[in-house]
Amino acid sequence: MSLEKKNIAILLGDPSGIGPELISKLLSKEITNKANIIVIGEKNILENGNIISGKSNNLKFVENFEQINFEDGNKFFLDISKGKNHNYKIAECSKESGESVLEALNLALDLAKENKIHAINFGPFNKTSMKLGGNKFSDELHLMAEKLNVKSYFCEFNVVDNFWTARVTSHIPIIEVPSHIKKENIIKPIKLINDAMILNGIKKPRVAVQALNPHAEFGKEEKEEIIPAIEEAKKIGINADGPLPCDTSFITAFKNKNHDCIVGMYHDALQSGLKAFGFDRGVTVQGGLPVPITTPAHGTAFDIAGKNIANLEPTLQSFKIALTMAENKFKNG
Repeated sequence: MSLEKKNIAILLGDPSGIGPELISKLLSKEITNKANIIVIGEKNILENGNIISGKSNNLKFVENFEQINFEDGNKFFLDISKGKNHNYKIAECSKESGESVLEALNLALDLAKENKIHAINFGPFNKTSMKLGGNKFSDELHLMAEKLNVKSYFCEFNVVDNFWTARVTSHIPIIEVPSHIKKENIIKPIKLINDAMILNGIKKPRVAVQALNPHAEFGKEEKEEIIPAIEEAKKIGINADGPLPCDTSFITAFKNKNHDCIVGMYHDALQSGLKAFGFDRGVTVQGGLPVPITTPAHGTAFDIAGKNIANLEPTLQSFKIALTMAENKFKNG
């Protein structure tokens, strides 16, 4: 029964990038029949995506959520066009593209706050277009957290082949990283990624923790901050291990399958390893939010937009994670 399925909002992504063609392909996959689908966006953007992909989607069009009746089917398109039929240019940043993305995203977040949807899966956004369109936040995660009234710790997870990563610091200069490597800062992403992986179906996640210094021994942070954080995690029941030297951590944890996820101290120590092993398969999960939100980790790929050659796999995997997390999070209500 459609009423027993979880409601997942799918956003088309930036209309000038590869998002619409990828979402068009995603909607033709059998996996999407396992959820009640609400695609949110402008009709002409979806149609342009269909033209590029060569796919057609059996969606029921509505203009507001109250018109949706899942007893009539399980795939709907919530059209936010309101009479406009803007022609978005492929491979160009624009204020109009950003405004369209923000309108769809804000509506999805409102529906999530009202418990009308259980997860959000979106095609890639373009940060420049979103800024031109009025986004005042540094990225979409901070916008989402503000909109959803999140006051607790949140961070971005990057995923390849269901191997998850989180980081203590993110987009800051490397010279500033050591001052942030404190026990209280390290334990937060360890706890959050452990909880998120349980929600994704891993009952007892094996959490690796990276070192900061070469070979985990040429500095004081390991002994004074990182190891105490790992020990505290163990005391509260988290299966934490480390610190692992950065240069071999992905061999140990990912390639040799000794761990399910890894927490690192700074951006490049994690992203270099993860992208080397699976740049074309990456998924981003917005961690710490009250509703699962996922997207492919790649960008809008203006260089191949409209050519129907974009790899669907990250989009497909991001939908699967959103579905699993929604089913586990809301299975009792």
